Amino acid sequence: MSKIIQAIRGMNDILPAATPHWQFLEQTLRDLMASYGYEEIRLPLLERTELFSRAIGEVTDIVEKEMYTFADRNGDSLTLRPEGTAGCVRGAIENGLLYNQVQRLWYLGPMFRHERPQKGRYRQFHQIGVEAFGMAGPEIDAELILMTARLWGKLGLCPAPENSKGENSQAANGKNLTLQLNSLGSLAARAVYREQLVKYFSGRQEQLDEDSKRRLHTNPLRILDSKNPDLQTLIANAPRLSDYLDDDAKAHFTELCAYLDAAGLAYRINPRLVRGLDYYNKTVFEWVSDALGAQGTVCAGGRYDGLVEQIGGKPTAAVGFAAGLERLVALLEVHGESRIQAPHAYLITAGAGASRAGMLLAERLRDALPNLRLITNCDGGNLKSQLKKADKSGAQFALILAEQELAENYVSVKPLRMQDQQQLAVSIPALAEFLSHYL
Repeated sequence: MSKIIQAIRGMNDILPAATPHWQFLEQTLRDLMASYGYEEIRLPLLERTELFSRAIGEVTDIVEKEMYTFADRNGDSLTLRPEGTAGCVRGAIENGLLYNQVQRLWYLGPMFRHERPQKGRYRQFHQIGVEAFGMAGPEIDAELILMTARLWGKLGLCPAPENSKGENSQAANGKNLTLQLNSLGSLAARAVYREQLVKYFSGRQEQLDEDSKRRLHTNPLRILDSKNPDLQTLIANAPRLSDYLDDDAKAHFTELCAYLDAAGLAYRINPRLVRGLDYYNKTVFEWVSDALGAQGTVCAGGRYDGLVEQIGGKPTAAVGFAAGLERLVALLEVHGESRIQAPHAYLITAGAGASRAGMLLAERLRDALPNLRLITNCDGGNLKSQLKKADKSGAQFALILAEQELAENYVSVKPLRMQDQQQLAVSIPALAEFLSHYL
């Protein structure tokens, strides 16, 4: 026997028991995007490596350690996309969507990072990304955050914004979801802060772990995001970015908070929230759950006003977010109702003539009842074995068409989930109307 070929580690099959949650989530996302006037853009999985090294930053963990990069037959360095924003910006520039225009775009699909697989973190994972271009004010930041809050309400994970209490002191908003906010200020202000941060940590290098020492002179803001418990006191006493914000960033953040307060949306200002990508400025935010263990961030985003120019376009205000579908599905599995849709009916046939007639009957029923979920037994077997399959399928009814039924132009309808109901004889012409009452 040949050795079984298994999936690549960290790249998982999504099985039929889980796909109803995925389908519900994806349809909810599509409906939500349309309700806010966002349009779908579909982007390649592969991009030139330079796009990500220029956009994300050469010294980020993603570029240094996590990207799936290879040379193609022409010798070009290509990378499977580790995130979606850079590709969306590239596509918008290349196709002339940004110059003197406002754009609201979204995309959905797989991303790839070579990380150590664990619950909630995989090497192939799926995200929805939402990007808004050409709007510099805090109104669009607020719209995106309120959109995410509405999404949690539609998924049954927390109330919609208008039902919230609006108390900023609250850490949580609904079921296990916390909105955290911060401002990173301008690039110039952050450069000044970076110098102070390097000075602070350089004087305490003996307290840093190896990862933080590596980041000290490459990406020191990422030290603030360390999960090492031994560093938390040191980090808590570090200089605060809020003390170095420029006036424009302060005003932008204050107005954003005013919009969220007016909407009654609870949030917590987290001065240590930085984000792992270099292109962010001003607003950054995360929605975090306490139900997913270490990988608790389910949605994150912020402003990136310099990225379009950095990639080769004209200066363009921009803001966006991404949400991980695997983590949202995990929350649906914890908090949501079952999404599995059992068939309405299972068609059993006995005899060659009945089998052929049953196939045609099934097609006529599907024509008459487009929402009907009907399984036709296609594997033979006696009546008893077919009834077992019908029951196992979860169907409400078994529709039995044997030689006698065929000769007398009726179908025996056996209820499988309603114990007090008896088997019925329903004429074939009346069968669609009978089933329509149970759809």
